[in-house]
Amino acid sequence: MKKLTRSLVCAAALGLSVAGPVNAAGISDGVVKIGVLTDMSGVYSAIGGKGSVVAAEMAVHDFGGTVLGKPIKIIAADHQEKADVGSAVAREWIDRDHVDMITDILNSAVGIAVQKLASEKHTITMNTGAGSTALTNKDCTKYGIHYLYDTYALPVGTATAMVKGGGKSWYFITADYAFGHSLQDNTAKVVKSLGGEVKGEVQAPLGTTDFSSYLIQAQSSGAQVIALANAGADTINAIKQANEFGIVAQGQKMAGMLVFLTDVKSLGLNIAKGLQFTTSYYWDRNDASRKFGDAFYAKFGKMPTMDQAGVYSAVLNYLRAVKAAGTDNADAVRAELGKMKIDFFGDTGHIRADGLNVHDMYLVKVKSPKESNPKHGHGWDLLQVEQTIPGDKAYMTLAQGSCPLAK
Repeated sequence: MKKLTRSLVCAAALGLSVAGPVNAAGISDGVVKIGVLTDMSGVYSAIGGKGSVVAAEMAVHDFGGTVLGKPIKIIAADHQEKADVGSAVAREWIDRDHVDMITDILNSAVGIAVQKLASEKHTITMNTGAGSTALTNKDCTKYGIHYLYDTYALPVGTATAMVKGGGKSWYFITADYAFGHSLQDNTAKVVKSLGGEVKGEVQAPLGTTDFSSYLIQAQSSGAQVIALANAGADTINAIKQANEFGIVAQGQKMAGMLVFLTDVKSLGLNIAKGLQFTTSYYWDRNDASRKFGDAFYAKFGKMPTMDQAGVYSAVLNYLRAVKAAGTDNADAVRAELGKMKIDFFGDTGHIRADGLNVHDMYLVKVKSPKESNPKHGHGWDLLQVEQTIPGDKAYMTLAQGSCPLAK
């Protein structure tokens, strides 16, 4: 099989070792290895990709370059949006390279497969990229952590705001795999709970470039809201084509159920203005997010997406847990992660028994060209935070979930 990994060694830039509660004998193989498993070439590459690797490297640098006196190494690979490829990479990393933690894992099908395999091999996964609630429900595992967002939290903000704003009838254009189905199901539940109705749905293959037939079906349904249960390039293409067809101009609204900052930048404010969506990170929300955003821009030339910010935070908090545990042993580190407060750019979260990291989410709205200041944020002054959704309101409770580990 073609070798899929490439090593990216993070030097101990600050020079000094980090003291821990026990000596460095607690670090297996004399190094802590973290794998960034992401989409380097597909529809989600702008969301994670090389930017996620940069974010992981930044976290290692900011932590101090070493943990318990031993070096930290970042390796990365492209899962190509394929569960079998992602699983093969993860197996190679764990069995041959002795990777201690795997993060990002964009794509829910890949995420579910890798989480299962990694947990069977007693390896922690901190998934920032995938959205399916199955990760902390029927497919939950002892070592699997769903870190950044899920398909339950996204519609709590977006669908609620749109239904209350008059969008009572919905039609779904859905990415035809685990993430898309999960996002549609959870969004539909919110819509119906608020007195709305679902008038229809259509599934589109992941990575499709022509949404015309799907948009015509949605337009013909007469639904007030056309909901996109997809992400990345799929969302961009669908919104661009909807604009070309004049769908919004004729009165229907578009709802992007998972939108990233890079999507807005690609669409441009003239097309995306007024679009509401839910996110866990925006660079201009507070001092901590601005500090990271500016530092990331200096390294990568773009402001970070929610996923890239999530990778930075996951790596940083994982290393803090290793330091607190005095070892990279998965059981000890997972126990520390469950006890500690998870710092997320000024927010505080906590990781439950089912692996869900519960933290605040934010409803945002895309600015109009007149509202955006091109001199602010290196040209990335794109969003306005409209509402904070507390973590205990954004996510399903343990009682609502189906994870056997939490029963």
